[in-house]
Parts: sequence; C-alpha cells; structure tokens
Amino acid sequence: MSARVWFRIHRRLFVAGWRRGSQYRAAALGGLIANATFGFLKASVLVAAVRAGGGELGGYDAASITAYTWLSQAFLGSVNLSGRSDLAVRMKDGSIAVDLLRPVDLQTASTAQEVGRALFALLPRGIPLIALGVLVGGMRLPIDRVSLALGALSILAGTTLSFLVVYLVAIAGFWIVETRGLQTAYMITAHFLAGLFVPVTLFPGWLLTLAWATPFPSMLQTPIDVVSGRLEGLSAMSVVAVQLAWIAGALVLGQLITRAGRRRLEVQGG
Repeated sequence: MSARVWFRIHRRLFVAGWRRGSQYRAAALGGLIANATFGFLKASVLVAAVRAGGGELGGYDAASITAYTWLSQAFLGSVNLSGRSDLAVRMKDGSIAVDLLRPVDLQTASTAQEVGRALFALLPRGIPLIALGVLVGGMRLPIDRVSLALGALSILAGTTLSFLVVYLVAIAGFWIVETRGLQTAYMITAHFLAGLFVPVTLFPGWLLTLAWATPFPSMLQTPIDVVSGRLEGLSAMSVVAVQLAWIAGALVLGQLITRAGRRRLEVQGG
C-alpha cells in the first residue's frame, strides 16, 4: 500500500470517527455540565490550597492553578483515561476476526477512528470549558502563533497517545477472555499519573520520577502545560518531542503484540 493510499484511507476513518462523535449531542451536553460542575469544585479547592500556602504551591499561583483546573476538565473528554474502547468489545465477541481480514492495519485504523471521535469532543465540551475558565476564573492563555501551534500539536499527540496505549490494553484480549480488570487498573493508574486530580509537579520526588517514566503525563499534563503557557519555547518543544517518542514506542509495541496475537487467535461461534 502506497503512502498516498494509506493517508487517504486513514483520513476517511478519522472523518468517520468525527461524524460518529457528532451524533451523541445529548451525551456531549451531559459531559459539559459534569465537567463544568467538577471544574468549579476543583478550582475552589486548589485555589484555596494555593492561598493557604502563601500564594504559591509547587510553582503554581492562583492564576496558573486555575488554568490547570479548567484545561484538565476541557481535555478530559478527548483523552482516553478510562481504558475502555470498542476494540475490546470486538475482541470479546469475536468480530475482531472481520477486522483482521480487512486490508488495513488494525492498530492504526482503530486509532484513527477513535481519535477523530475524541477530537470532536473539543467542540461541544473542550472549547466551552476553556471559555468558562477565561470568563469566570480569569484564565489567560498565550495567543502567539508558535504557542498555539505547539498547543494544538500537543493536544493531538496526547489524544493519539492515550488511544494507542488503550489499544495495548484491548489486545490483551488475544490472551485473556475478559479485559475489564485491566481496564479498571488502567483507569485508576492513568487518572492519577496523568495529572487529572492534581498537577504531577506537586508529587513528591520519587513519585514524580515514576510518573514521568510512564506515558501518562504526556497524555494530559503536557498538553495542559503547553496550552497554558507554563512551558514555552524550547521547553515546550522538548515535552512535545517526548510525546512523539511515546507515540512511536506505542506504535512499535502495538505492532509486535498484534502480530503475536494473530498467530494464536481462536474465534468460536456459529
């Protein structure tokens, strides 16, 4: 398959995922309300903690912790920290056999659809929450072209990475019948180490080192830092490069595990 054909196919899969995401408008509204509610609660707690610390907490002041709060809520609808995916369902019911017969790569094709669906969530959920943070919380974001470009790239990279890692969880179904336990373990770990509850920079030294040794901060904490302007210039470029490195590693690992799994797949039924 030529590169041109590959990109055309995956572009169409991305668009299909985007359109699929646009069908669930009531769910998007519900997610927006939930994220906004938790945003207000989270902001009040973290801003109070900053003020109790004399106006600074782990390098965050009231303005930067507010930006962290609203951006973490805004990106939550697009980054897969739950571990759930349609692929895991198809692995369990045997319809994965049909996917494997198609002349496209299972890993990249499923990821393209999921990323398209997830990025659509930025329209009904992400952008309104960012606007809410600006209007209510006084959040300020960099608007120069370089920062905006790096921020967009970081969001795309974080979203893509999250689905590539969830893909690894799903294809464990080649060896085990039920992957819900792995999904739960992934959800607990990812929510904590990605920086959803508090910025990972507030972790104690040993836990911060452990977190950065995993891909989870690159899914959420890094996009927040880049978009908020907490990291700029070379620092922003370096963390985006780390995101891309994690993506490359997840792609290679996914290809290896998929090939091994295909050799032992058995689908029963009739």
